[in-house]
Amino acid sequence: MVSLACSVLVLSACGDDGSGSDEIGESDTQGEAGTGTDSESGTDTGTDSETGTDSESDTESETDTESETDTGTGGDPPEGDPCAPTEWDEADFVDVYDVGPGQPYEDPSAVPWESVGPGTLVRIHWRDEPYRDKWVINSVGTEDAPIVVTGVPEGGQLPVISGDGAKTRAELDYWNEQRGLIKIGGASAPSGDAAAWIHIENLDLREAHEDHGFTDANGSPQTYAGNAAALYVEWGSELTFRGNEVSWSGNGIFTGSQSADVHVECNYVHDNGTSGSIYEHNSYTESARITFEFNHYGPPCPSCPGNNLKDRSAGTVVRYNWIEAGNRQLDLVESDHQELVDMPEYATTQVYGNVLVEPDGAGNSQIIHYGGDLGDESYYRKGTLYLHHNTIVSTRQGNTTWMRLSSNGESCEARNNVVYTTAGPGALAISDGSGAVEMASNYLMEGWVPTHGQLEGSVDDMGNTLGSDPGFEDVDGQLFTPDEGSPLVDGGEALPGGAVAPTWEYVPHQAGTPREDEGAPDVGAFSG
Repeated sequence: MVSLACSVLVLSACGDDGSGSDEIGESDTQGEAGTGTDSESGTDTGTDSETGTDSESDTESETDTESETDTGTGGDPPEGDPCAPTEWDEADFVDVYDVGPGQPYEDPSAVPWESVGPGTLVRIHWRDEPYRDKWVINSVGTEDAPIVVTGVPEGGQLPVISGDGAKTRAELDYWNEQRGLIKIGGASAPSGDAAAWIHIENLDLREAHEDHGFTDANGSPQTYAGNAAALYVEWGSELTFRGNEVSWSGNGIFTGSQSADVHVECNYVHDNGTSGSIYEHNSYTESARITFEFNHYGPPCPSCPGNNLKDRSAGTVVRYNWIEAGNRQLDLVESDHQELVDMPEYATTQVYGNVLVEPDGAGNSQIIHYGGDLGDESYYRKGTLYLHHNTIVSTRQGNTTWMRLSSNGESCEARNNVVYTTAGPGALAISDGSGAVEMASNYLMEGWVPTHGQLEGSVDDMGNTLGSDPGFEDVDGQLFTPDEGSPLVDGGEALPGGAVAPTWEYVPHQAGTPREDEGAPDVGAFSG
């Protein structure tokens, strides 16, 4: 088989000092309905809309999370364009289903999903009108014989799968139909304990949202749950979501705690969420090992106060992505599932080579949150956030806080990042007050302060470059590559043990190129 081409708004109440108690989204858990006290934001009396009742009495299976075999110790994609479409050869498959105009199968509901097995290739060809179909994949492929569902674009346009008015094939029987457009794992027909080695590629997935309805497998009209997702993983491993556009759903991509080794790569995820709700996000994941790379995360939907990328996984790697807007760009908080908390990978999170953009008025003034938000600190990550070679740009008119560490049990090693704010001296704070931050060889704005609030943890300045202009090629045009003479060039240092040096850099949008540092490492997500 051909191998993977990659390894893989109720607005914030926080004032512009960045120190307010606005931990919105903190209590949105993927597990049971949240009724506990959010120790970081006060009492959350609402029901956790991320959860749902499993009609098959599997009450936690929809909390499965994304997983990824790369735990930050290697596993970079091979040479070449990391987002080039995968070349699947039909001769390598046992069963091939072609869907669309002039094809043997009119629409996805004609595919016998209840009987697909290892070595299945489903090709959905582009057509003028969206396909209005929804389905479950609950079959186990293998590395050499995966189950692949891929779109066949035309003129650069991906085939559209819309949840609005979608129908479910009558031969399927699965619970939580209201939770997703495409569901992975968790069904009676096809039956089985889990799904594995599944690829979903090159599809435009949209409108799995409570504003829309669908027809279930029994032919009855239904409405999507508030926390529905375009890609909804209940149970599965070795899952790859690649080259898709995911939009206008409650959650764009959702994985629950019974998922493992998930790869989210080269997707465009945008305009997901629910107006006025803090509980839905562009993506919301809780897996045993997950990697996000070469994705373009655009803003959530208008007036939607959720986060952009929210994750509760063990072994999280976020690298080479463009993440713009949201209540926070990155919300990396705790799992409430002991099996994930007990994993060695739980205490190590790698975030490198990303572009994080904070526009004015985008919600919380904090860019990154790491630790926990459900109130029981025994579940918090209590580990190290390795934060290096990222480019952070904030155009907020008021203050910006680079990171919030939830407690003094969390730490961050920040190296070779550029943090640029347009609001002037004193607008940039490093920490929200808790946790231990060690930072060296970053480019920071002149006049930065340790915190805009009360410093209960520590901010250790180990030598950083200060200035007012990092020498980007074109800030207004969002060209953040170092220009000639930029202080970012050769301004970095070798990374400490535990951190992973970037070998790629993001190319706007949904592309990448090998990173070439000549001499000392360049600061930020881009080499000079």
